[in-house]
Amino acid sequence: MKNMTIIALAALIGACSPNQKGSVEIELPFYTSADLTPRWIDEPTDTVHTIDPFSFVNQNGDTITEEAYQGKVYVANFFFTICPGVCPKMNGNLLLVQDEFQESGEVQILSYSVMPWVDSVAQLHTYALRNDINPDMWNLVTGDKADIYRLARESYFADEGFGKQVTSAEDFLHTEKLILIDQHSRIRGIYNGTLPLDVKRMMDDIRQLL
Repeated sequence: MKNMTIIALAALIGACSPNQKGSVEIELPFYTSADLTPRWIDEPTDTVHTIDPFSFVNQNGDTITEEAYQGKVYVANFFFTICPGVCPKMNGNLLLVQDEFQESGEVQILSYSVMPWVDSVAQLHTYALRNDINPDMWNLVTGDKADIYRLARESYFADEGFGKQVTSAEDFLHTEKLILIDQHSRIRGIYNGTLPLDVKRMMDDIRQLL
């Protein structure tokens, strides 16, 4: 038992490194499966889960693909413009991320509409203007429902089902998750987008990835 304790402590120390301010940071894990179990991997390989290629249209009518995010850190979330409760809280907290990192040029936000039959390009454009969303940093995208839902569930592991079991692809997708993606399209953090403290923790993790 004593030896196991020593080994565990050694592993924790090995995963930590001092930041520029002298405090200790723990290396961010990878998320590779839908059960969202964090994994610490010393040398990631090509088998580490990455976000699949995609192509959608943003609030300005531009086609947005995964190539726009190569070499960038970005935060992904899923919302719809007429959502009355969760989405305004989540997007309000994402404005803090926008304000903090919009000068860096290395951080992006990508919000997928889960109600694309409502969220046309014009609707997204109006929403972006109303909420002070900077299009140089933050894309609101719409497109085919099946493609968005497949990407959400199979790539981002985003669907919580709000406590219910997802029984078919037709089930409405709604989640409070913010998903942090690194420069190589890998999931490095999962956060509750309605909680300012969790968003603050995410911003600290973004700084670490940078």
